[in-house]
Amino acid sequence: MEADLQEIIFLALDLTGTFVFAVSGVLLAARRNFDITGGLVLGMLTGIGGGMIRDVLLDRTPNALGQPLYLAPAVIATLLIYIIGSHVSRARIWIVAFDAMGLALFSVTGTTIALSADANYPAALLMGALTACGGGLMRDAVASEDPAIFRGTDLYLIPALFGSGLTILAEVTGLLGGVTSLIIAAAAFGFRMLAWRLQWRVPQPMRQWSYRETGRRMKKLPSVFRKPD
Repeated sequence: MEADLQEIIFLALDLTGTFVFAVSGVLLAARRNFDITGGLVLGMLTGIGGGMIRDVLLDRTPNALGQPLYLAPAVIATLLIYIIGSHVSRARIWIVAFDAMGLALFSVTGTTIALSADANYPAALLMGALTACGGGLMRDAVASEDPAIFRGTDLYLIPALFGSGLTILAEVTGLLGGVTSLIIAAAAFGFRMLAWRLQWRVPQPMRQWSYRETGRRMKKLPSVFRKPD
């Protein structure tokens, strides 16, 4: 009975993560004036993209293909956002918030799925981060946005690794369960939003310079693909 409850809680977390991630994708599509089909595409990519990559790497049937229920959140999110219509014109804060929710939930569920597939701890850590960041990366790339994971003004990957690492720690200590998963997801969400609000940054040794700016002071570097000397 307890095992069934844990499975229900986990499924609810995973579907919720799919939905909120899909909402962030559809909001971005609406903000960029894409039509409803473009919104559905971005919602699908964001909601199930990272999980599908994870499942392919783990040699398991992707949840979105094995359980069509995973396709419903993106459809619901698309219809919901496009019914709201003009109210999403200033959706930036909501895109960030829903994206952070999806990242937090998927960092937990992605790591748990990897652990259940007998992945070792480092691999589970990477699979959790991939699940959390993969969909957002695909969304931003398709929408011609600078991917959040690459922006120096955003901590994106680190909160995902934080949630994934806490999940592994909970598994090692035997504390991983429904309530613990919620607490970890809340902590990862808080970390991501706080980092965004306070503009925490990682070191950027190449900040504020480019080849164009330094062209008069240095010779043009040779192509890395040239023949060896």
